[in-house]
Amino acid sequence: MGFGVSKCICAEVGSDKEALDGGEQKRSKFGFSPHKKHHTPSMSKVERALKAALLIQRWYRRYCARLEIRRRYTWTIFQSIEYAGEQDQMKLYNFFNALLTHMANGKMTEVMEALSPRASPTTDDDEDEITTKRLLEEAWTEEVPVEGSYKGPRLTTPLTTDSIHLLIEAFKKKKQTLHARYVYLLLREGVRVLRQRATIMHASTAISGQITVIGDLHGKLDDLLTLLYKNGLPSTDNPYVFNGDFVDRGRKSIEVLLLLLALVIVFPAEVYLNRGNHEDMVMNARYGFCKEVSKKYKAPHGPRILRLLEEVYRWLPLATVIDHKVMVVHGGISLDTDLRSLATADRSKYTSVLRAPAGGLAEDEYSLEEEVEGESDACREVRLLSATYEWKQVLDLLWSDPHTHPGCRPNSFRGGGSYFGPDVTKEFLDRHGLVLLIRSHECKPEGYEFTHDGRCLTIFSASNYYESGSNRGAYVKLQGPNLTPHFVQYTADLRTRKLTIRERVGRMETSAFRDLRGQILASRTKLLEAFETRDKENTGHLSVADWVDVMEKECHLNLPWRVLKDKLVTLHPTTGEVNYRSSFSDDLLKNDLTVKGGPTLVEALYRHKSSLETIFRLIDKDNSGYISMEEFSETCELLSRHIDVPIPKKEITDLARCIDINKDGYIDFNEFLECFRIVQSTKRHPEEDYDGDDDNDDDDDDYDEDRDEGQNGGMNHPARDTHL
Repeated sequence: MGFGVSKCICAEVGSDKEALDGGEQKRSKFGFSPHKKHHTPSMSKVERALKAALLIQRWYRRYCARLEIRRRYTWTIFQSIEYAGEQDQMKLYNFFNALLTHMANGKMTEVMEALSPRASPTTDDDEDEITTKRLLEEAWTEEVPVEGSYKGPRLTTPLTTDSIHLLIEAFKKKKQTLHARYVYLLLREGVRVLRQRATIMHASTAISGQITVIGDLHGKLDDLLTLLYKNGLPSTDNPYVFNGDFVDRGRKSIEVLLLLLALVIVFPAEVYLNRGNHEDMVMNARYGFCKEVSKKYKAPHGPRILRLLEEVYRWLPLATVIDHKVMVVHGGISLDTDLRSLATADRSKYTSVLRAPAGGLAEDEYSLEEEVEGESDACREVRLLSATYEWKQVLDLLWSDPHTHPGCRPNSFRGGGSYFGPDVTKEFLDRHGLVLLIRSHECKPEGYEFTHDGRCLTIFSASNYYESGSNRGAYVKLQGPNLTPHFVQYTADLRTRKLTIRERVGRMETSAFRDLRGQILASRTKLLEAFETRDKENTGHLSVADWVDVMEKECHLNLPWRVLKDKLVTLHPTTGEVNYRSSFSDDLLKNDLTVKGGPTLVEALYRHKSSLETIFRLIDKDNSGYISMEEFSETCELLSRHIDVPIPKKEITDLARCIDINKDGYIDFNEFLECFRIVQSTKRHPEEDYDGDDDNDDDDDDYDEDRDEGQNGGMNHPARDTHL
């Protein structure tokens, strides 16, 4: 169309002489006789070129605008699905918190241990020291032999710069996983260094004149190696602050964390590590880090490594203040954030930041009973309020996000932390004599973003976070006496550097809609019911407004459904109404969700698989990849107390044996999921008897992708058959 317009313009632009030529000349040149002569003023070559350039410019601007619209709604899809997952995780953990809170106070310690020893808060300093000492003794490296076939790096204490180079070369060449002996060494030495640090660290650029701040890495080893190559190893002249979220989602999380610990061991005065919201075993159980460790390190090393990692987490500082001017924290702040009170907080008791302190205080109930009843209640209430106030500050530091609106309110999008506005940022900085707040926690297309009138800076260092070409990674160098920020952007994947903008957006869009289709198909039954309720005449079509309203209410994703409709559904050619059944017309994904049990069952498993896996890992206290009969019994007794319904031990034993399909004395994740299938199938078809023979049901493999790789490296259990 654009070329046609250009031809018309060129045809009309002619000299006066050409306009006055006879009809014969016109007929011989164009094949027709004009009805009237066009008297058009002459146009020079320069004017003609300018007009063509304007046409091309207008076309290119429209093209770029369309690409930007596609990029923005693709980004929104990725973020909405990511935050919905975090919200589900918070809801799941809130369930366990509520379960523990409503238990009998005298049994609180026992209950916490029954649920998971990793989640219990520290309450006694002496007991904590004994536990830590025992844990470090279990990881004494000399007791772990190194096989002769091991070809990876061999580390010795004290670690030096050469040790760092050995690790980098080994991780870069991807020869072999680092031996458990050297993992123990790094974790043990890392805990030793971190225990000596303050909760709020203070860094100085008096000697270096600069400092580099790194954002989220999320297991992206290539990004870490890239920025170390570009910016150099830490030194007196080149200090670093790594701002949390070192693990989860990426495939090389353990390598990233071990390399960072090696850096902080070798350069303790030049490297600062802040804790992020993913430095938490509850998050790791859902987002892949626990699975990665269990896959790479079989028992007994896997469970020990996870317990040592938890020790690392609880001793990580919460924030770093640079030259009393810039504060670096992972998430953000709130109206309650006070650096003076946080500086005296005991960060080591927050094994999981997601756990509220109410449960921990219940353990001191007996000591309070000796006092006067009125005083004990008042004392406990004061202590609870004080502990809650401190815990909320810690939660806000790790989970909060900036917002354009003034004020502070709960972060309902993630399910934890707060939204803080520009007025909150200004008041906090002025109160503490700071000029800039640097935080991470959010992926940004360019790797960084200023908000709140330049007072709040988000830095994100994991490139290609959602999909290849989805975003750049970046780090910021604060230089000079005023700590002026200078940004360095990069993309670690060489293949994405050669992609055009259109190719990058196309890849992102395809991946985003694939994920969104999965979310829609997982909710197919309730969506279809809502559509049919509004379709009174059973035409199979709804107005766009009704379709959008149903999608917003049932999918719980904050998306521009009206903009996305052309990519998700087909419209009636004349009325423009939505064929709502076409919302589920993706045959590839639909086949993935089709099994003999019917859509409702599989959708439930698909939708809640992450939650079920998290529950499985919480019950599996020793991280062996299996639930033993003892672990299952303890959990059933816990639930029995919570619902106040006694369950005889014999029935618990019989139930465990029923779930243990291959009768080897352990429950693996396949068998754990299978018990949910049986219960749900019984609910839907009470008249049908389940025969227990599902050997031909190979359709469920999609729900258990790579599951056995991380689960079945356990404690010398018998060989197991995959049931699902």
